Amino acid sequence: MDSVDDHLAAVARAALQPEAIRQRFDLPPVWSPEVHAELRFTDRVAVHAAVLVPIVMRAQPMVLLTQRTAHLANHSGQIAFPGGKVDAGDADAAAAALREAHEEVGLDPGLVQVVGELPNYVTGSAFIVSPVIGLVAPEFELSLNAAEVDDVFEVPLEFLMNPANHRHHSLDWQGVRREWLSIPYRDDRAERFIWGATAGMLRNFYRFLAA
Repeated sequence: MDSVDDHLAAVARAALQPEAIRQRFDLPPVWSPEVHAELRFTDRVAVHAAVLVPIVMRAQPMVLLTQRTAHLANHSGQIAFPGGKVDAGDADAAAAALREAHEEVGLDPGLVQVVGELPNYVTGSAFIVSPVIGLVAPEFELSLNAAEVDDVFEVPLEFLMNPANHRHHSLDWQGVRREWLSIPYRDDRAERFIWGATAGMLRNFYRFLAA
């Protein structure tokens, strides 16, 4: 770890409530995402993908995250938002994110209110990802697709939107300086290491809400 951003202010608790998030997307501030693209480590043609950032509307808003299975070809074993490639039959990124969330964890699209999208995030594995922000009614029941998802868990949005919990890392690898973020989180079952694209998109969400 190189540094921690405990000098930056956390997003105020009132700004993390569902109505405040809706209003932020209705009247967005002038802001810039902090992380646009990771360093590429593949020459393959870029693929458009979409993820759902599911904010569960509990008394304390929570973010639903998945632990990907270890055998997947891309981002195996990592913590991720539900999501995947945009198919030709998807009307838009939001439709793709809702479809993928239903396929991966059984989240009923009818329980999700899409309130907006963040700017695209380009991964080092050549995915152009549209992060779709959705407010999720808490009465959902999940059914995990064991071929793609090992586990699912929730993290308080307040924890994720506090940069004192954001870690900066860097490494010189094959003559290239690589930098990334992580957001470690321990729940009552495990130590969760949120990093890479998921942490980068959460950091951009923080910049959006804090602007």
